[in-house]
Amino acid sequence: MSTFWSLFIIVISVGSMLGSLWLLFSNARGKMSTEDTGHVWDDDLRENNNPLPRWWLNLFVLTVIFAAIYLAFYPGLGNFAGTLGWTSNKQLAERLQVVEAKREALFSQFRDQDPGALSKNAAALSLGRDVFLNNCAGCHGADAKGAVGFPNLTDHDWLYGGTPETIVATITNGRNGMMPALGPSMDKATLDAVVQTVAHWNDPKLDPAIREKGMAQFNITCMACHGPTGTGNPILGAPNLTDNIWLYGGSTDRIRETLMKGRQGKMPPHQPLLSADEIKVVAAYVYSLSQN
Repeated sequence: MSTFWSLFIIVISVGSMLGSLWLLFSNARGKMSTEDTGHVWDDDLRENNNPLPRWWLNLFVLTVIFAAIYLAFYPGLGNFAGTLGWTSNKQLAERLQVVEAKREALFSQFRDQDPGALSKNAAALSLGRDVFLNNCAGCHGADAKGAVGFPNLTDHDWLYGGTPETIVATITNGRNGMMPALGPSMDKATLDAVVQTVAHWNDPKLDPAIREKGMAQFNITCMACHGPTGTGNPILGAPNLTDNIWLYGGSTDRIRETLMKGRQGKMPPHQPLLSADEIKVVAAYVYSLSQN
């Protein structure tokens, strides 16, 4: 804060307190009288011009004294920091130290155990669920069953793998999934064939001619990521197209939309937000959900 504004605040604050005292004492003089101000309510209720009662005056004076004492100890007069040296940042740092100490004591008891073992530990799972609800439920839901574009964490279908170690890596480093827009490179008949083939991968009633045409294009544009059998690739995060689990929906309209527009999926890294111990227990909790 500049010197000008600091002095401006000091003058306004001190002047306000002195002005309040002057106003109080200047109106406290005089004796009780029957002279009224001319204000009348309800026909006979009149306002007299009398000084403040002494007890009321004293209360006002005490508030001014309290303000002066407060400003002497705490910051409030421009750049004057107060004799106690209190700052909101210092208070926050002190409270964070207390919280960090409690958190350290709480999570350190699981530090030497791997997430697989912790997935069977009731205390660790309870703690992991709390971390999940505070950091993951916004996308995956409180029940961890996900939504359109956000994976269901309670089944056995994993884009990048569902081992405890892989889950830890996903939470720590995040994931960036990208499905390019491939539909515009196909003519309508070919696009329709690919959509029908993917939507009815295991349906023996699908017209063989449509399947043949769709697979021919699939092998050109899709096989590199999803594999020749369509079962996906965890290294790339390419989903399995042969089951009935769809991240963005498995209807023909949804599949066509995916091919035409592509998909951009991002799981942000949580290493800046969570400690290694917190990541371990939440990974154990997530892993346990798919084991039931």
